[in-house]
Amino acid sequence: MFGIGMPELIVILVIALIVIGPQKLPDIARSLGKGLAEFKRASDDFQRNMAEEVRNLDEKEQAGKEAQAEESEDKRDLAAEVKAFEDEASETTPAGTEAPDDGREDGRTKSA
Repeated sequence: MFGIGMPELIVILVIALIVIGPQKLPDIARSLGKGLAEFKRASDDFQRNMAEEVRNLDEKEQAGKEAQAEESEDKRDLAAEVKAFEDEASETTPAGTEAPDDGREDGRTKSA
């Protein structure tokens, strides 16, 4: 208990009894006890709130990582679909022929 042994505690109590007096000592001790209890409650509440905030941050970080992984997976799926479409398009167009040109200079084709 704060490095205070029994002999030191007795000396402190005797000095407090002499300085404060026997009538006020119980009231002051009661007030001190209530103050320490309130401090302990506030300390416990602070620790609980900090633990909750750390847990919330961890959950947000984990959700962000999952979303990022899902997004990269979607990009890979999209890239695979584009590649498959390009392969299919190259297979249907005979080699050495170009797609019909509709006369546009920007390379766009007519849409129906």
